[in-house]
Amino acid sequence: MLATQLVIFDCDGVLVDSETIVCRILAEEMNKLGMQTTAEELDEEFSGRPAQDCLLEIETRYGGPLPDHYFGNTERRIREAFQRELQPVAGIEQLLGHLQEINLPSCVASSGSHEKMRLTLNKTGLFEYFDGRIFSADDVERGKPWPDLFLHVASTLGVEPPHCLVIEDSIAGVRAAVAAGMPVIGYSNQPRRAAQLREAGARTIGDLAAAVDFF
Repeated sequence: MLATQLVIFDCDGVLVDSETIVCRILAEEMNKLGMQTTAEELDEEFSGRPAQDCLLEIETRYGGPLPDHYFGNTERRIREAFQRELQPVAGIEQLLGHLQEINLPSCVASSGSHEKMRLTLNKTGLFEYFDGRIFSADDVERGKPWPDLFLHVASTLGVEPPHCLVIEDSIAGVRAAVAAGMPVIGYSNQPRRAAQLREAGARTIGDLAAAVDFF
């Protein structure tokens, strides 16, 4: 692997432990509308994908446009749960501190919106690590698993793709990094998901703090 000049972090599931919260509430609200699913199934299907793609899939299952109250109610519940429950992913603060100590730049590239990342990163105290270096799928035409977002990050920050190291927890994110020509670490403490990340092209770790060994 070439020398790393930039570390690109996904946000949800890598920096902040938000996906379990979002999938739980989405499942509850979908079940209310007669779409039987579980948080685990949604995590498997939606992890790492842009919100618009997930919304289209939910509407397909529902058979048409969702009721007007669905969006406002779901968003409100997610925001309230974030305020009560949201925490940094275990080990991420140690890893970010290590990168600062060795002066290795890092940034965020997420399928989530800028508004959502401001909320989650501020709530968990991680925003200061990335202020001015936060990128969203909203910034490009196509989100993950397309490589557009990662290539946009590399171009904006002036780093060639092979010198970027991506840390992802989703299959879509790993595929996007591979398509961008970037080495990628897949994070998961679930054996089945870890195997899927390896199959998609990632080296895998089950503890983010252990990633210090790569630098």
